[in-house]
Amino acid sequence: MREVDKIIIHCSATKEGQEFFADDIRKWHKARGFSDIGYHFVVNLDGVIEYGRDLSRRGAHCKGHNDGSIGICYVGGLNKEGEPMDTRTTEQEDSLLMLVSTLKRLHCGAEVYSHSDFSNKACPSFDATTEYRWA
Repeated sequence: MREVDKIIIHCSATKEGQEFFADDIRKWHKARGFSDIGYHFVVNLDGVIEYGRDLSRRGAHCKGHNDGSIGICYVGGLNKEGEPMDTRTTEQEDSLLMLVSTLKRLHCGAEVYSHSDFSNKACPSFDATTEYRWA
């Protein structure tokens, strides 16, 4: 198993209520030249957690921080006008908390971060660093 010290939360930067799946994001990433989807997990609008990139593989989700990290993406992150907004459904909130808590138990000492902690982006459109500090 890879050494993991960071769990980085992302959004898909898609509009509120628009359903996309891990396979859609995989296609987008492959079109950009990635070998596979960059995230390890995708959380759909209904809270279903899909596997993305295998956990044994280095992610491709946060430049300069892919080694030693796990990338989680929730579908959404933009309001209907395309502006950054926390669009998580209740189901996504529940699934994200459960997933983050589980990963933190499996990877003792791993800290949770928002993508925006490492990049000048609004992603994930909420403060995951603070929200999941005690997860």
